[in-house]
Amino acid sequence: MKISIIGAGHIGGTLARLFVKAGHEVALVNSRGPDTLQSFVDELGKQLHPVNNIEEAIAFSDLIILSIHWITIDSLPVYNILGKIIVDTTNPYKGDGTFEDLGDDIPSSKVMEHFKGSAVVKAFNTIWFKHLAEKGNKNLPVAERRVIPIAGDNSAAKSRVAELIEDIGFGSVDTGSLKEGTRLQDIQGPLYNKELTVREATEVIARESLR
Repeated sequence: MKISIIGAGHIGGTLARLFVKAGHEVALVNSRGPDTLQSFVDELGKQLHPVNNIEEAIAFSDLIILSIHWITIDSLPVYNILGKIIVDTTNPYKGDGTFEDLGDDIPSSKVMEHFKGSAVVKAFNTIWFKHLAEKGNKNLPVAERRVIPIAGDNSAAKSRVAELIEDIGFGSVDTGSLKEGTRLQDIQGPLYNKELTVREATEVIARESLR
């Protein structure tokens, strides 16, 4: 599969490595230009494609992972990407390490404003980047793998993201709609930064549904 990643920081860079090693082609873009991504090319070879800008990343693939600081999303232009999938890995942290109180809104609202027409899937926002790099294990049954929860309003988009999660040795659990799932996956949610297997996360979600 072709995958585009916007942002080459802790999560974006780790995902680029994992996806290339799993056999996928990855276009990678950051704010500093393709020359600063040469270390990724040296490490990962021809399946890693540094691109010049977000427009080129969007054109490369129908599945785009957004992995930049949440507070910088408003500095982006608005892109019309009807029919494409945006995987939102962001959390609403401020520059000082505290987080924004969004009330009844969700962090992905800002993503949807800037990537019009996309099917947004919330994923990879609950896991520390070092665990993402180290905890995947394709030798385990999916139910016993470290969980990466996903949320979204488009079931086909969630299925594609779930496949990618399994490709890199993790397992997914569907937390529901974007609004429902965010409640479980966000910074104050019961699945955030927890070392849970798919089986254990499923049990947490079941308990939460009874509240």
